[in-house]
Amino acid sequence: MRLPTLRPFLGLMTCTLLLMSPLFGSCHPAQYQAQTRTVLVEQFETHGLGFPWRNLTCPICKAIFTILDIALLSSSNEERVAHVVSEACIHLHLADEHVCRNITELFRDDFIRALQQSVLSPTEACAVLVGPSCGTFDIYAPWNITLPKVPKPPVTPPSPPKPGSPQSRVLFLTDIHWDKEYETGSPADCREPLCCRADSGVPKWKRRGAGYWGTYSKCDLPLRTVENLLENAAKAGPWDWVYWTGDIPAHNVWSQTRNQQLTELTVISKLIQKYLGANVTVYPAVGNHESTPVNSFPPPFVHGNRSSAWLYNKMAEEWAQWLPEQALKTLRYGGFYTLEIQPGLRVVSLNMNFCARENFWLLVNSTDPANQLQWLVQVLQASEDRGEKVHIIGHIPPGLCLGSWSWNYYHIVNRYESTITGQFFGHTHLDEFQMFYDEETMTRPLGVAFIAPSATTYVNLNPGYRIYYVDGNYKTSSRLVLDHETYILNLTEANHDPKSDNPEQNPKWSLLYRATEAYGLSSLFPSDYNALLRTFISDDRTFQKFWYLRHKGHVSEPCEEACKTATLCFLQSGRSDELDKCDQLNGFAGNLAQAARKTVC
Repeated sequence: MRLPTLRPFLGLMTCTLLLMSPLFGSCHPAQYQAQTRTVLVEQFETHGLGFPWRNLTCPICKAIFTILDIALLSSSNEERVAHVVSEACIHLHLADEHVCRNITELFRDDFIRALQQSVLSPTEACAVLVGPSCGTFDIYAPWNITLPKVPKPPVTPPSPPKPGSPQSRVLFLTDIHWDKEYETGSPADCREPLCCRADSGVPKWKRRGAGYWGTYSKCDLPLRTVENLLENAAKAGPWDWVYWTGDIPAHNVWSQTRNQQLTELTVISKLIQKYLGANVTVYPAVGNHESTPVNSFPPPFVHGNRSSAWLYNKMAEEWAQWLPEQALKTLRYGGFYTLEIQPGLRVVSLNMNFCARENFWLLVNSTDPANQLQWLVQVLQASEDRGEKVHIIGHIPPGLCLGSWSWNYYHIVNRYESTITGQFFGHTHLDEFQMFYDEETMTRPLGVAFIAPSATTYVNLNPGYRIYYVDGNYKTSSRLVLDHETYILNLTEANHDPKSDNPEQNPKWSLLYRATEAYGLSSLFPSDYNALLRTFISDDRTFQKFWYLRHKGHVSEPCEEACKTATLCFLQSGRSDELDKCDQLNGFAGNLAQAARKTVC
């Protein structure tokens, strides 16, 4: 059919772009700003689109979206809709023109296919724009996994191991973000989502060059820094094993191709093996940047060229040196797997992209994608039956996931609290954690999700890596985390040798802190972290120390008042709806949770 006009589509496309705005470089560590207005309709008005959604009647809104549904049945109209998206991106100043046009072209086919297959009805779309009087928005409606009818075993509070008990040293790598276009001396400040590249351009108001080893800005890492990190990590060994939770490519998400993503996957996988050695086993997890378009992870019911087979198959090929065939089988199917690390200890690597708000394929069906959580329950029940302990690794922390996915995961952790003895994530680029409490009272701490700092500098950070000390390999081991250390490369020092005024040729990676020493703790059990949270509330000096360490030793200003409240809400909210409740209880009307979830990298 011929469309009378595409102007009514501008609202939907703007909605899409605002939901996709993390793609355009908003990975800055989020801080709550009291004056921020985050309601979607208010953003439409602020940007002056000339379409008064508040005055739109329900019947007219539904008519517009019905036309859109019909329009997308025609490939020629797809071109016109894509053009409107690109123009809206430019009009809203989300990025420079070439970034807007490139990212629209990159996302167009997959996003439109997902929208066509989704259950998004005109009523649901208008419920978002006009309000609940026009319908309900239930694409992400509640759903439940099924737990076995086996009674939960009695819970025994953890106790420290006997002095001299074995410990396992575990290297943790996350968010490497290698930028092969990084160029020393290139503009460190630019309009694009990623700077420190030859094509970044030089803004008139600032002139600052990219450093040799990295830069405090919107910049990722040159390959030499990645190699230097791995070389120093190897010297700091030996390691019992390695957890690696993804995000290999840089943040140039508007210009990535599948071939580039696969090449970078191969290069970094081989470098990790080269520097850490063939005798060290690495357990990887899939990050949200591994795919292109970024965040695009179709569930397994999507077949053919639009599926993720191109990515998972390459991962299986590169990681076959570390993973057995059974693990590779589920990796090829859905990007997740499980295997035994040692007798009595199992690892589960989850594909957290199936919980991500930014994964537009979940518009089609967000109910336990790939049946991953139901599979997790089966793995945990089998481990409980065998007396195994389980570590869970993944990229995106569960407290930042879609509501139902997060709720079900929290429910699983509650049921299997005696089996799950470690949860390890990355993604935010910051040094954080999130708490898990018993569901009945939400007061008894029973789990901690450790969120480790990134290797990359993006944004305004020192490069870093983490070491976990875990109760070791002996019969009665708890397999709990006993302590952890964070190591950083101080860029101020590494980029400037005072003797020669040149970069250091062999820069020193230094210990930033050891958790038990920094916070005066005897152990890192859930009860210890819960007590630490209480200390943050009552002792601002300790909280400001955490804030400094959270940013890997490079922070420009303290976190006070609303910023502190937002941070404390994030730390105590291992479940997505708990973050929302904390938001409402503190009178932030949705802004706090919105700010926390913008820390998506």
